[in-house]
Amino acid sequence: MTDATVDAPVDAWRSVDRWRRRTGLDAAQAPTERLGAVVEVFEATWGVGRSPDRSFFTALSHAGNPVILVTDGDQPVGAAFAMLGWNDGLHLHSHMAAVLPGYRGRGVGGLMKLVQRADALEHGIREIRWTYDPLVLRNARFNLGRLGARVVAFHRDFYGRLGDAVSGDDASDRFEVAWELDSPRVLAALAADSSATPQWVGERRLELTPDYHALRAEDPAEASRLRARSRQVIESALTDGLRPETDTAGYVFVADEPGAEDRGKS
Repeated sequence: MTDATVDAPVDAWRSVDRWRRRTGLDAAQAPTERLGAVVEVFEATWGVGRSPDRSFFTALSHAGNPVILVTDGDQPVGAAFAMLGWNDGLHLHSHMAAVLPGYRGRGVGGLMKLVQRADALEHGIREIRWTYDPLVLRNARFNLGRLGARVVAFHRDFYGRLGDAVSGDDASDRFEVAWELDSPRVLAALAADSSATPQWVGERRLELTPDYHALRAEDPAEASRLRARSRQVIESALTDGLRPETDTAGYVFVADEPGAEDRGKS
């Protein structure tokens, strides 16, 4: 075991502490008596009855999986949970994360992800995976740019019709990303100025609307057209060995060569 491997969890928890000081919020494994608050945060986001119930989180937490609650003082403002996975290698799969409306854009998502990262490294797990809607630009920029995750797959209508307060009847297309927790790409992303905009060079692009959720609510037909167009562009690019990166307008598809993810930024 190298010194870098030994130090990784320590450095990761230091990053969590810096983020706590920056946001003025706390994030930790939810104690048993506060698992009901996790349900409340999820239901406030996706609708009543759209969260796993408290007994599910009790079992998940009892088995050692991270069920994270973010608080502002005593008030719950965000929650996330993940579970151990082993398809294509041992990893943590982060399934659900939610932030209450008044706290979005205040670093809650970043704090939850850093806690997941530190906890995973402490347990010898070096990769976290999750899925996100590729049409939500702010999530794309956060996942790929701010965190340094990379897209490993595209799944059409991954969950089927969700019918919740966020997705409605929209197709549940998802990018699957891998966050290689102590890779050069991730370490560089976490150390970078959060306001910096990565510059990528690629012949293919997919421009996104700045707020897909608003577009879907205001003009469902246009949102559907964007969904159809995105499928064609994404699947064609991935078939040709390209991978998506993000800038201010959407995706740039670049050559997926060894080490290219660490050389592409300028």
